[in-house]
Amino acid sequence: MSEPTSLSRRRALQALTGATLLPLAASFIDGSSVANALGGSRDDDGQRGSTRIGAGRPVSYQFNGMAAPSLADPAQMATTYVASTLTRTVRPHHTQTFSLGYETFFLTGAEVPRTGGGTIVAGGYYDIDNQPINDPTSPTGRQFFSDCPDGMSLIELPGHRRGRRANCRRIFAVVQFEYTSRNTAGSSMYGLLPSPIAVLSLDQDEDTGRLELVSYHNVDTSDAHGLWITCGASISPWNTHLSSEEYEPDATLASNSQLKGFSKNLFGDENVANPYHYGHLPEVTVRPDGTATIKKHYCLGRISHELVQVMPDERTVLMGDDTTNGGLFMFVADRPRDLSRGTLYVAKWTQTSSAGAGSGDLSWINLGHATSDEIEAMADTLTAADIMDVRTSDPGDASFTKINFNGGYNWVKVQPGKEQAAAFLETHRYAALRGGSMGFTKMEGTTVNARDKRAYSAMSYIYKSMVAGQSSNQGDIVLDKAINAGAVYEHRLAGGVRDTDGRRIQSSWVSVSMHAPDALVGEDLAPRDALNNGAHADKIANPDNLKYSEAMRTLFIGEDSGNHVNNFLWAYSVDTGQLSRIMSCPSGAESTGLHAVDDVNGFTYIMSNFQHPGDWESPLHDVVKPVLDPLVRANYNDRYSAAVGYLTITGVID
Repeated sequence: MSEPTSLSRRRALQALTGATLLPLAASFIDGSSVANALGGSRDDDGQRGSTRIGAGRPVSYQFNGMAAPSLADPAQMATTYVASTLTRTVRPHHTQTFSLGYETFFLTGAEVPRTGGGTIVAGGYYDIDNQPINDPTSPTGRQFFSDCPDGMSLIELPGHRRGRRANCRRIFAVVQFEYTSRNTAGSSMYGLLPSPIAVLSLDQDEDTGRLELVSYHNVDTSDAHGLWITCGASISPWNTHLSSEEYEPDATLASNSQLKGFSKNLFGDENVANPYHYGHLPEVTVRPDGTATIKKHYCLGRISHELVQVMPDERTVLMGDDTTNGGLFMFVADRPRDLSRGTLYVAKWTQTSSAGAGSGDLSWINLGHATSDEIEAMADTLTAADIMDVRTSDPGDASFTKINFNGGYNWVKVQPGKEQAAAFLETHRYAALRGGSMGFTKMEGTTVNARDKRAYSAMSYIYKSMVAGQSSNQGDIVLDKAINAGAVYEHRLAGGVRDTDGRRIQSSWVSVSMHAPDALVGEDLAPRDALNNGAHADKIANPDNLKYSEAMRTLFIGEDSGNHVNNFLWAYSVDTGQLSRIMSCPSGAESTGLHAVDDVNGFTYIMSNFQHPGDWESPLHDVVKPVLDPLVRANYNDRYSAAVGYLTITGVID
């Protein structure tokens, strides 16, 4: 964990350079060409006011990458390591380069100040009555806490809120926790605990932009029936946190041990949890006092929600689907800033190339319209058998349709009059039945480049249902060969699009094609390299979190890789095509919680977490584990803890 740079050192550097040293400060983003995006500008001395650079003078940013850490310095591989830089150029002649670092708010499991007084365990788990869930295998009976912080949003509420000190403003971050890896006896706890979600009250220093944790609030999720495996997240254009619930429990199973364990820990009874209450999109609204409310939206499809993107129209939501035999989904709300009612679509892929990561044109199938209240009422009362007759072997009945489902096959038939329930509660099966291209694998985060009308989606792995000759291949997406390292796809967005029934889609932000830029395609290695990386270390591998900065015209990419010994955070310039490694996570950890915010009181932030450090896999970590395991254990509480934090500027190079 990097130590925060002292304020006195920052001020000394500021005096020497004439530039404010910030966690990526808006003083780097001056000039009228981008002032509108930031809602203001600063002059070259970092003071608010008219810019000295002059109207129309273009400003560009380039992240300069660092080498991957190696066993020559094991400490770098066992912690969050940053040796990258950022160059700001004001054409034609003014250039500055800044060194980057990483600061944490906390390690999970730490005692931190509670909003309202006292202390609280960061990342701690709570039952439906908001009572701590304790680890029964722990000798001390300690509270369960997560080693997997994930989606995070940085939020500034309207109004000028003072912090604890005169030179600070109060802002907030929402952080969710996907799961905890194990109990103290070493048994897996994946999906067996209700995911916590928290609001961090932060003080932002007006001079340096540095963020300081003031207090922590655990959000009451009881009105949402608790949360199921929250993964990636995004911030809405109206300043709320859009959470996720992935790998929805299969409601057709006669018995589901994971759901029963979850129900036991949440409700105290393994038979209470209803599978149809999970697999939806929760929305968190932060209050000025640092607490929050949560509402689960049931009308965006019950899929493996990851990191969704609301488009600038504040109505269109583009959604990936983190599963095998998954789809690309879109929701168009009836009204801006209101996800409680709208129309759900699934994409149809018409392949234009099978080479590499492939490419395709997209059309859209209308799956139906609903309100969240309608679908929640159905979830409360209907069983799987009420909605759809599902068989796992051929019933020999022509009224059933064979579909691909989760790497295998189902034979399905919708019960009379239950099309709406099927569309919104059995979305995977219904989308396949309607002819959607349910052949994607592990589609993770999505983000938007509004200026260019482009969006980006991470495909963590390109294999199984996407590849020719595989039994799970659905027949639309048929690529020549697998790319285990995955790729990032670029969407072209357009308006005036009609669905497959000829009805106009009420959005100007509809994806009409997908392809993967060459620089954003991973490269598998055979044989593995000297460290045992299964994918080229200087290219992305298994992209997961994605966020785009309009001001810096940069796509940030976080990895969830089973092919890199260390997972990396990358910056990709959409103008130059340069891909730069800007951070390395502790070995065995996943890069999560990515959030790029262009302007919070004049400061730009890149938020980044990691989860499960020292999650050793074989053969991937066979070379490094003997050296790194004791270091990771020393750094991260015997591997039970992980970090929540952000990238920061640590100095001026030139």
